[in-house]
Amino acid sequence: MNINDFKGDFDKGVEFFKHDITGLRTGRASTAMVEDISIEAYGTYQPLKSLGSISVSDPKTLVIEPWDKSVFGALEKGIRDSGLGINPVNDGKVLRLSMPELTSERRHELTKILHQKTEQAKVAMRKVREEVRELISEEEKSKSISEDEKFRLQDELEKLVKEYGEKIGQVATEKEKEINTI
Repeated sequence: MNINDFKGDFDKGVEFFKHDITGLRTGRASTAMVEDISIEAYGTYQPLKSLGSISVSDPKTLVIEPWDKSVFGALEKGIRDSGLGINPVNDGKVLRLSMPELTSERRHELTKILHQKTEQAKVAMRKVREEVRELISEEEKSKSISEDEKFRLQDELEKLVKEYGEKIGQVATEKEKEINTI
């Protein structure tokens, strides 16, 4: 058994965390903020990114160009109902989303949400750690590895968990700086 075989599981956790926090608003416009908004079109709910192209025209403005002009109303409604606090402007060809300045209250709320997501990511890492620990114990019980080997593997596992916990912490710190940058 090699602990490095489980690095992929930890990498997936970090990547999921990075993707999860891209939707948190910062002072800059980002396509990730809106691409997964659920829009009711063609009788079903779909992510916004499947209904049109999304681009950043300047640091405070997103532009959405629907592939089918008949979904303009559904896009506007979905964006308004998304809770982002953005009112789209329809010029007949594209939707423009101007990002309002974040208030200090909103920055504080976003920071709290970020901390919750960070803790959830760390809990997921600990869950993977427990699964690997169980595998190590099973290996020892079946006499595949010695007791010394078990303790060595557990030490390696702890170092790996600590390393990935620090990576999550770094990503969260960078995101928090983005949120609080005016």
